[in-house]
Amino acid sequence: MSFHPNDVQRRGQVAAVFFVVVFAVLLGAFFRTQVLQYAQYELQSEENRLREVPLPAPRGTIYDRNGVVIAENLPGYSVSLLSPGTDSLRAALRRLAAAIPLSPEQQDLAIRRFRRAPNRPAVILSDATFEQVSVLEERRPEFPGLIIQASPKRHYPDGVAVSAFMGYVGEITEAELTQPAFKGYKAGQQVGKAGLERQYESRLHGREGMRFVEVDARGRVVREAGARPELAAEPSEPLYTNVDIALQRELVRLFGDSLIGGAIAIDPASGEVLAMHSAPTFDPNRFVGGIPAEYWRQLNTDPRRPLFNKVIQGRYPPASTWKLATSALAMEHGLATLDTRMPVPCTGGFQYGNRYFRCWEKQGHGNVTLAQAIAVSCDVYFYQLGLKLGLSRLIAGGVQLKFREKTGIDLPDEQASRFPYAIDYYNKRYGARGWSNAVVLNLSIGQGENDQTVVNMARFYAALATGGQAPRPEIVRRNPERSVVMSLTAAQLDGLRRAMAGVVSAGGTAASARIADVTLAGKTGTAQNAQDPKNDHAWFVGFAPMEEPKIVVAVMLEFGGHGYRAARIASKVIESYLKRPTTVLPRQEAE
Repeated sequence: MSFHPNDVQRRGQVAAVFFVVVFAVLLGAFFRTQVLQYAQYELQSEENRLREVPLPAPRGTIYDRNGVVIAENLPGYSVSLLSPGTDSLRAALRRLAAAIPLSPEQQDLAIRRFRRAPNRPAVILSDATFEQVSVLEERRPEFPGLIIQASPKRHYPDGVAVSAFMGYVGEITEAELTQPAFKGYKAGQQVGKAGLERQYESRLHGREGMRFVEVDARGRVVREAGARPELAAEPSEPLYTNVDIALQRELVRLFGDSLIGGAIAIDPASGEVLAMHSAPTFDPNRFVGGIPAEYWRQLNTDPRRPLFNKVIQGRYPPASTWKLATSALAMEHGLATLDTRMPVPCTGGFQYGNRYFRCWEKQGHGNVTLAQAIAVSCDVYFYQLGLKLGLSRLIAGGVQLKFREKTGIDLPDEQASRFPYAIDYYNKRYGARGWSNAVVLNLSIGQGENDQTVVNMARFYAALATGGQAPRPEIVRRNPERSVVMSLTAAQLDGLRRAMAGVVSAGGTAASARIADVTLAGKTGTAQNAQDPKNDHAWFVGFAPMEEPKIVVAVMLEFGGHGYRAARIASKVIESYLKRPTTVLPRQEAE
C-alpha cells in the first residue's frame, strides 16, 4: 500500500494545526490561571496555609445602680487543637488525655465542635486552669496543632445571690446557630442562656476578633505570629441596672438555705427593680466553661426546682393579698366605702346555698367595716362584697387590673398570670351546668381560678401605692412605662393605704412586721396549696412609707404557712432599704 505525497503533506498539516490548537488551549489555561485568576488562587493558597484562631470578645460588664460590679470578666485560658481531619483530631485527643484530665465526654464534644467548623481550632477546654496550661506548655512539641490563648472568663462576684435575674452563659448550641437572633455567631462562642445574660445578649456579647496561624500540609502549626495582621476583638459596652446589690444581699440572707419561694422589691413610681430572689438558687459561676454533669443533674432533679424562677414563672393563688383588688373594684363601682358593713356579721363562716364557707378565724370577726375587714382579713366580709360585685364585674375588673397579663419585666420566659377572661371561661372548663355562682366567693378572697406571679402582685400594689398607675418592672434602665389600671380618687386610695397600715398595726394579721418610725402598709395571704393541702403558701405584699411610698416588696413562701412569716421578711427588706443612704448613678439611655 502506498501513500500519495499529497496525503502525507495534508496529514502533516492537520497534525500541525492540532498541536497549535492544543498549545493555544494550554497557553490560554496558563494565562487564565497565572494572570486572570491569580488573586483567587492566591487566596485559596492562603486559606489552605492559614488557619483562623478566634479572639473572644469580653462580654459587657454589668453594674448595679450604685456602680458596683455584678458581672465581669476575669483572665482565663482556652485550649484548642488544629487538625486536618477527624481521625487526626481523635488521635491527638487521646495523647492529650494522657497529659491532662480529659473525659470521654469532653473528647466527644471537641469532635462535634470540629465537625461544625473544621477550619477553626476545635475547642478542647474553654476554661482551662493555670496548672493545665503549664503542663501543656511543657509538652507542646508533642502536640503540633495545639493553640493556647488568653480568653476572658465570665465571673459573678456575688454568685448565687444574683442568679435569679442574672442567669448564666454557655456555649452556643447547633440549634441556636440556625436562629436569626444568632446570625453571624460561630461555633464555640459563649452566649447568654438565661436572665439578663440572655435578655441583653445582643448588647453584651461584643464582636469576636481573629488572629491567623500558619500551618503545613498536615495541619501542624509552623508560625503563630505575623502570618497575617490580626483583627482585634471589640468589647461590648457596659450594662447599667436598677438593682441595689446591698439590698439584694440582704434579701438573699433573709431567705437563707431553707426557705422556698420568691421575692421582689421595686420602686413604685418608676418600676425599677431593686432586688429579686428565687429560692433555692444556683451558682452561675459553675456554668462558665461548661457545667459539671453532676451539678447539672442535681439542679434538674432537686424537687425544690432551683432553675425555676418563682418570681416570674411561678403562679400561685394570691389568697388575701387579692382582697385589695376586690375592695378597689367595689369602691370604683360605688358599692362600698371604707366604712361600709355587710348584712351578715362574721361568726366564723358564711352560708351560701347548701355550702358553708368558712372564715380563717373560727371565732369570727363580728360586724366589721371594709377598713377593719382588710386589717383582720375577714373572709366572710369579702364573700359578701364579692356577691355585691357579681361575677361579671369581678372578672372584668380583674382583667382591667392586668391579672391575666405579663408585667413586661425585662427577663426571658416570664409567665402570664391565670385569671378568667369572661363567664364563658367556666362554661368551657366545667360545662354549662358544672359550676355555680359560688365561684364568686372563692374569687373574692384570691382563691379559685386565680393564680398570680409574684412580680404581678408587686405591680398591682405599686399601683395602690401611687395613683392607680401600674409600672412596668425594669431591671435594666430603660424608659419607664406606666398604665392606669384603676380610677379611684386620691381620698379613696389614701383610705385603702391606711386600712393596709392597719394590717401591720396592733391587732392586724402582720403586727409582728412593724417597723419603728416607719408606717408599713400591706396585706398578708395564706394560700391553699393544691399539691399539699396541709402546707399553705405564705404571702405578703406591702410598701412604705405609707405617706410617700418608696419601695414595694412582694414575698411568697412555698409551704410557708401563715402570711406573717412572709411579712417579717418583707419588713426587714423595707427597713434595710429605707434606713440607709443610697446613691443612684445618672440614668443611661437604652438602645
